[in-house]
Amino acid sequence: MPRYNFYSGWPASGEIDIMESRGNKELISSIGINIGQQLISSTLNWGPNKDYNRYEYTSFHKTNENGFNSNFHNYQLEWSPEEIIFYVDGEEIGKVSPSDGGFWELGELNRTGLNNPWTGCSKMAPFDQEFYIIINLAVGGIKWFPDDATNAGGKPWNNKSPRAMSDFWEGLEQWLPTWKLETDDTHLQIDHVRVWAF
Repeated sequence: MPRYNFYSGWPASGEIDIMESRGNKELISSIGINIGQQLISSTLNWGPNKDYNRYEYTSFHKTNENGFNSNFHNYQLEWSPEEIIFYVDGEEIGKVSPSDGGFWELGELNRTGLNNPWTGCSKMAPFDQEFYIIINLAVGGIKWFPDDATNAGGKPWNNKSPRAMSDFWEGLEQWLPTWKLETDDTHLQIDHVRVWAF
């Protein structure tokens, strides 16, 4: 997340997810794909407001049939004044190199009629500020877990519910037993984090 909301609130000031995963072992999409432990994403979130978050232009995915939980992996972000590149285990999975029109142009936001919060800034805005590191094992959420996916323990909330977060918590007895808290199977384990400048 940005150190400061320099360009206003989320997502105008951006968000960089170096690695994001749903930890569920058997979370299966409506078309039969494991979108739990076998899938990771690296994503930039950005846009003038939450209704125009253009993350889909800058979200990259990698699958692993053995599950990313089966071993340690290297998730890397290379960030320069010209581009942002995501890697998993040394393999490039996505690159974002905006033109001189920046992310506003990349997201085709001119036709929205909204004000550009990055006018007069570098082409990398909002990713021209300081950010905190995000390595994310998602637990819930109203977009990240599709309502039509299947999962051991079921899904005790609906994404359209105005009480989605409360429904999730009230369904504790439904999903908590699937976490196997007595083992390491449900823990996000990080060996190390390194940051360096060239």
